[in-house]
Order: sequence, then C-alpha cells, then structure tokens
Amino acid sequence: MKPLSVTDTIKIAMTVTVIFASVISFGTRATSPVDNNYLNTLKINSTVMDVSQYKPQEASKMYPAPTEGMVQHVLTLPALNDEQDYMLEVQIGQNKIVDCNKTKLIGEIDKISLAGWGYVYYQVDKVMQGPTTKMMCTNAKSAEFIVLNEAMTLRYDSRQPKVFYLPEGTELRYRVWKTVSEFEFSGQ
Repeated sequence: MKPLSVTDTIKIAMTVTVIFASVISFGTRATSPVDNNYLNTLKINSTVMDVSQYKPQEASKMYPAPTEGMVQHVLTLPALNDEQDYMLEVQIGQNKIVDCNKTKLIGEIDKISLAGWGYVYYQVDKVMQGPTTKMMCTNAKSAEFIVLNEAMTLRYDSRQPKVFYLPEGTELRYRVWKTVSEFEFSGQ
C-alpha cells in the first residue's frame, strides 16, 4: 500500500474535523430514543370491582365502594426514577360494533376530591350514544373502542392509585408516555 500524500492527509483531516464538529453540534440537540419496550413492560396493577365483588384494597381503602350499576377501576402505578418525565394517558369508552360512520359517546367525567384526604378520583355517571354521521357504508361492521370525550393525560404519580368509577359496560384503557426532549423557548 502506498503512503498518503500531504494533500490527501489534509483532506482526510479536514473531513474528520467537519464530521466531528457536526456530531458535536447535533449531539447538543439530539435526544435519546424512547425505549418503548421498557414502557410496555411496566407492571401497572389494574383492579376492577363492582358491588358484588368489592373488597377494599390497602392502597385504595379510603375511596368509596362502588354503587349499584357502577364499577370501580383502580390503577396502581409502579415507582419509577424521574416520575416527572412520565405521564399516564387514560381513555374511557365502550366497545361497539360500528360501520364507517363516525360515532361519539356523550358523558361527563367528573373529577371529585376525596373529603378529608385531598386525593381525587374520577367518576362518569352516565354514558350515552352521541351524534353520528349518516354516510352509506359498503364495508362490513367492525368492533371498535369508542372514546368518551377525549383522552385524559394525568401526571404519573406512584404514591396514590388512580381511581375511576364507571357505569357497567364502560371500559378504561391506559398507556404510559415518557418525555424525551428538553424544553425550548419560543421566540425570545
């Protein structure tokens, strides 16, 4: 192999310098990717109880028992490092057989403070079929989870369970989000 000329050595050194500078400047703005496998392995304990099977749990015994026609959903979150970087997204809704028309559910999600404790829980007293479009559909009907209002985003806090009271036939689904970027300032 023949030795490199001075010109080739300078070109290589300049290229390496430019690449190194680009990596350094990009690295200051880059964020590490979210490990979705880790988020998917979080063991959130989900307990669902109606009147007939209600047994107070240690973490949620201060919350009221479910009443007739209501179901208590308790989410107990595992402790994490840097919990301020995580959020819990919750959707309340029902599984329905629907066609191509857009379907909505109507109902109020009340945030109720537990007297004497300062804790909150969420309650939906009634879920009703909402408006729907009236398009002619040629495709077969399919099962779909129809969300009541919009998804709720809650602060991730493992110190207290997240408690929901929903009418029978109403489901609760959830997922955990993790922030991966730093705050940026707008136009200053």
